[in-house]
Amino acid sequence: MSQPDLSARSVASSTGSTLLRRVVPLAVLTMGLGLFFGFGLHRQLNFDALRDNRVWLLDLVAHWGLFAALGYIAFYAAVVAFSLPIGLLMTITGGFLFGPVKGTLIVVAGATLGAIALFLIARTALGDVLRARAGPFVAKLEAGFKDNALSYMFVLRLVPLFPFWLVNIVPALIGVKLRVYAIGTFFGIIPGTVVYVLVGNGLGAVFDAGGEPDLKTIFKPEIIGPILGLAVLALVPVIYKKIKSRSG
Repeated sequence: MSQPDLSARSVASSTGSTLLRRVVPLAVLTMGLGLFFGFGLHRQLNFDALRDNRVWLLDLVAHWGLFAALGYIAFYAAVVAFSLPIGLLMTITGGFLFGPVKGTLIVVAGATLGAIALFLIARTALGDVLRARAGPFVAKLEAGFKDNALSYMFVLRLVPLFPFWLVNIVPALIGVKLRVYAIGTFFGIIPGTVVYVLVGNGLGAVFDAGGEPDLKTIFKPEIIGPILGLAVLALVPVIYKKIKSRSG
């Protein structure tokens, strides 16, 4: 067999492998979303279902202990990785089932693992293609973000203005390092998680009274104020660098 034939086969094999790495993850995510909505789970997984099944769920957690916690982490990670619209329900349910401390640790672990999975999928399947086609604006954004990536990650995670799934994907498309992304995600989601886990911890009394959980709790001034304060603190290194560069 001639050398050109070997080279052509090698290129074709490499191209096919790259195509699989890009297509398969997207196909899996699309299939997961399709099944979720196709089976009507977006209508079935809600607070009414939690209220109706709470005794069974609490017994399940009490019986299985650590395995129940690990299973919840895995399920939460899958919810985040597939960008299913039940993240808030899952966070509140975590507080209801596991209490404020364990619930926070479990939710943060699951959310971080799921976010990392989606980050890696987005970077593998879309990152190079979108960066190549995005033009100079995104290249400039990418450069600026890289200089202060951790600070920006903290702000994006702390301030609940952008959808969680969007913040999972965008850093992958602009070249943020996985380590920085993971640290910013883990610590950045803790304050908001604590708020909703505490809501979940008191959910039993809400159900007994025939009420519904207050999903706008995080936007109350006494709660959102300190969170915004943390976001401002996260931006201090960025502001300092800009002032220093101008004065220099």
